[in-house]
Amino acid sequence: MSLTLSTKTTPFPYAAIAIATYTQKADVNYDESVTTVTLALDGVQYTAEDEIVYALAKAGALDADSPKATTYSTLARTLPTVTGVSDILSILDSIDNRLAYHTFLVTNDITAVDWLLWGAIRASIRTLGLLKNGQHVHALRWFSHLESLETTQIALAAVTAAKANKARNTKTAASFALGLQNAKQGEVVTRFPPEPSGYLHIGHAKAAMLNQYFAKMYNGKLIVRFDDTNPTKEKTEFEETILEDLSLLNIKGDSITHTSDYFDTIYDLAIQLIKAGKAYTDDTEQAQMREERGKGVASAHRDDSVEDNLKHFSEMKAGTPEGVRWCLRAKISVDDQNKALRDPVIYRCNLNPHHRTGDRWKVYPTYDFACPIVDSIEGVTHALRTNEYRERNVQYYWMIDALGLRPVHIWDFSRLNFIYTLLSKRKLHWFVDNKLVKGWDDPRFPTIRGIRRRGMTVEALSQFMLAQGPSQAIVSLEWDSIWAINKKVIDPVAPRLWAIVTHNIVPVIVNGAPESAEVKQLPLHKKDPTIGQKNVVYTKTILMEQEDAASFEDNEEITLMDWGNALVQSKTIGPHGEITSLTMDLHLEGDFRQTKKKITWLAQPTDVHRLTAITLLDYDYLITKKKLEEDDDVKDFVTPVSEFREAAFTDANAAALKKGDIIQFERKGYYIFDGTAEDGKLEFIKIPDGRAVNLASKAAGKDTVGRGVPVAASKPALLEAGPQPASKMYEVAKVCGEQPVTPVSSTMYEVRSVYE
Repeated sequence: MSLTLSTKTTPFPYAAIAIATYTQKADVNYDESVTTVTLALDGVQYTAEDEIVYALAKAGALDADSPKATTYSTLARTLPTVTGVSDILSILDSIDNRLAYHTFLVTNDITAVDWLLWGAIRASIRTLGLLKNGQHVHALRWFSHLESLETTQIALAAVTAAKANKARNTKTAASFALGLQNAKQGEVVTRFPPEPSGYLHIGHAKAAMLNQYFAKMYNGKLIVRFDDTNPTKEKTEFEETILEDLSLLNIKGDSITHTSDYFDTIYDLAIQLIKAGKAYTDDTEQAQMREERGKGVASAHRDDSVEDNLKHFSEMKAGTPEGVRWCLRAKISVDDQNKALRDPVIYRCNLNPHHRTGDRWKVYPTYDFACPIVDSIEGVTHALRTNEYRERNVQYYWMIDALGLRPVHIWDFSRLNFIYTLLSKRKLHWFVDNKLVKGWDDPRFPTIRGIRRRGMTVEALSQFMLAQGPSQAIVSLEWDSIWAINKKVIDPVAPRLWAIVTHNIVPVIVNGAPESAEVKQLPLHKKDPTIGQKNVVYTKTILMEQEDAASFEDNEEITLMDWGNALVQSKTIGPHGEITSLTMDLHLEGDFRQTKKKITWLAQPTDVHRLTAITLLDYDYLITKKKLEEDDDVKDFVTPVSEFREAAFTDANAAALKKGDIIQFERKGYYIFDGTAEDGKLEFIKIPDGRAVNLASKAAGKDTVGRGVPVAASKPALLEAGPQPASKMYEVAKVCGEQPVTPVSSTMYEVRSVYE
């Protein structure tokens, strides 16, 4: 059962992909080579969108026959051909009247015609624009509800991902319903097995979210299991931080276990393998063993007797000087083309105390040996693994078969990699140890707490991860896709405030403004009054940013946002060409649609109406190379300046914010409130919006002006930054060179040099 279409299909069949994801009755495939949308369902092919929607509705028990259904189905077919505004408004009036007393178009539940009409409206830019004008509140409520459903957001995110991936046969999350082999409702058990040796990063987020997604989809169970088989790296505090990170993702396991809970069982199974002649002990030096495995050469101990192997394994368990020389290897193959099968090590000595079992054990199983055993024992039905483990899948199955354990299905998915991003724990540790970042929750870090601190929402993460589908391609993704999804999540709910940069701030006298301060309540979000109200102070003197003031022409009419139009009457210019003050006349009868400049401003502070001092923070990537190779030294690619601070003012409305609240400073972007700094100022971190211009690396000498004061890294000399340019433009040599130009006689009127 599959729905196949191209992202270029016109009009785009939004209804088809939405109902396919909603009912989970079809696998949605994007194929840029096809010209029509096609549904293959129960041996029948459908090519008309309304037929597709009705077929999927019937399969999902959403069909509803009634005269009203026929009426709105006809409207959905007609809408793409309607171009006149009055005709579109007439259709919207009809829908709005119906929905004034009904939740959905036909019944009390969503039916096929709801999706058909929703899709037709979404595919028509003009109709969608007229609907969002706010004149049809009931229709807008209905449309917004359908659009806000998680399945709809997943479907739309998949379209975005398919376009971004340029026809890479991306599948939507609807395919996940078909992706787990032999999955049964109420019986699926998944597991997320992090090693408690560090903080979770965005790569772990995909694994954790997919495991929870499938567990919920099948009404099953998610196990969070700590893979604590290496006491050298692991600590109890990392378990606590990992659980905190999962909590930040709204992920909670049905149970929490440890591989160490099963050390006795795993050890007994290792003895079983030795006795069956399927494992042997080996004291070959590590470098020699690596060379022999690479060349397909058998170990000198491969055919040792069971008695000798048991003796050596007993020495290993005791941690004796003789025992620590040995390891235990599975006896699978000497020269298999898949090198993962060339007698892998399954037990090794480690004399460090374990954070849970103390000094009891001196031998520990490898992940490759312990994982299939514990998966089988704990009842895991489906083991989700990144495809970097694919060559070891055969090894996983060998362990299960050799030990006679209950089989487990493996489901592969691609690992996440992002440009300019490090996911290596070792390299991230280097940044922390050298104090180039402020900790593991630094907004520049790809850790869960880092990206959440920078304003990434769980909804956006979930949509992005699910939209990747079962793709097996290993690529370095751009950050723009995930931040663009995040913007769509936060834009409808982020309160709107204003911030004015303090550098060269300009006082403006507004003639016609109230002599004493007046306060009005306005909505925090013009499109959603339910978000709340804010107090806006109107005074005769207001404050404005230098960049705005410098852009005004004499007598230019501009719009003061949330106030009205004003005419620029006069400027005062300082010794360095900066604007030091302005005078304007209110012109409230002016049409804001005719002005080019819509300006944010703040009332000049008084004892009663104070302004709030804030710091705006923005960040660059930590490294200057898109992808570090294995032999690259991270020190050679550190971005010289990656934090930018800018002093600003906002109004008293910011006092109501709590740490972690997301807002929009209009004309500046989206920000997350990061709390109060030691200097008493509120700090706001800029949230990327997915636009490529805002996500490009600012390193390698690119300008940083307009983004705040750069904060140079405090460590090695290689990170020292030179003086920052004073212009947003890159430097260009003078056209006439540095030598003075000799004037010549001319009949042309005189023009001043651009360099004066």
